[in-house]
Amino acid sequence: MKKLAIIISVFVFSAFTAATPTWTNDDPHTQLGFTVTHLGIVDVSGTFNDVDVLVRASKPDFSDAIFELTAKTGSIDTRVEARDNHLKSADFFDAAKYPTLDFKSTSIRSAGKNQFKLSGNLTMHGVTKPVNMDLRYNGTVENPMSKKQTAGFQLTGTLKRSDFNIGSGFPEAVISDVVRIKADGEFIQNDK
Repeated sequence: MKKLAIIISVFVFSAFTAATPTWTNDDPHTQLGFTVTHLGIVDVSGTFNDVDVLVRASKPDFSDAIFELTAKTGSIDTRVEARDNHLKSADFFDAAKYPTLDFKSTSIRSAGKNQFKLSGNLTMHGVTKPVNMDLRYNGTVENPMSKKQTAGFQLTGTLKRSDFNIGSGFPEAVISDVVRIKADGEFIQNDK
C-alpha cells in the first residue's frame, strides 16, 4: 500500500510539473535597472544588460508564480565605460570572481489587484540574503508579431549594497548604501 501511495504521489507531482506553464523573458523588452545616489546630491542609474528570467505559474493571474533570475555582472552598464570597468572590479561586483547575480523566489502573496509582494533569495558577490520586492502584473496579451502569449511585469524595491559587501571601501557619503531596483519585462509563454 505504501508503495502504491508513493507511485501515485510521483505521478501526480510529475503531471502537475509537466502541466505548469513556463515563461521566459523577451530580451529586447526586459531591463534590470538600479539607481544609487552619488555624493548625496544626484541619482546615478544603470542596468544589467544580460539577464535571463524563468517564470513558472499554473494560475493565469500568476498568483502562484515562481521567478528565477540570473544576470551577468559583467554586463553592467551605466553609460560611462570607466565607471562600468570600476564596478566590474574587485572594489564592487568583482565580475571575474562572481560572474552572476542570482535570484530565486520563495513566496508570492497578493497585495491588491495585480499587485504582489515577492520574496526570495538573492545571491550577489558570494553572499545570499533574503529580499522582498513589490511586483506588478501588467496583464497578458497575444503579441501580434509572434502570435505568442506575452505577459508583462514590473518589479520595484530596495536593497543595501553593504548586505552583499559591494563597494565596502566607499562610504554612504560617496555612494548611497540603499540601492533602488526597478525591473521591467515581457515574458513569452513557452510552447507546451
